[in-house]
Amino acid sequence: MTNIIAVTACPSGVAHTYMAAEALESAAKSRGWNVKVETQGSIGQENALTASDVEAADMVILTKDIGIKFEDRFTGKTIVRVNISDAVKRADAIMNKIEAHLAQSA
Repeated sequence: MTNIIAVTACPSGVAHTYMAAEALESAAKSRGWNVKVETQGSIGQENALTASDVEAADMVILTKDIGIKFEDRFTGKTIVRVNISDAVKRADAIMNKIEAHLAQSA
């Protein structure tokens, strides 16, 4: 089973942070993948990824519009960096690219 984790954050830390999280979760679940998304919004870190979440991850998605806190925990993992707007509007396309990458790596 494919395990995807993500961290979403946007400059204002409000709507797009959560819209992106929802879109990525939905797109990954539609493929039958395990997914967990941490949000770093205006009220801080929510749904925090654990060390075991990170260890089990096949792929890490990070939004790149603003710095992600505690990014060093993903060292050694394959990371995909996306714009927050792409995470909201193009989550399926992001998952297609991840799926292709994982197929090549298998």
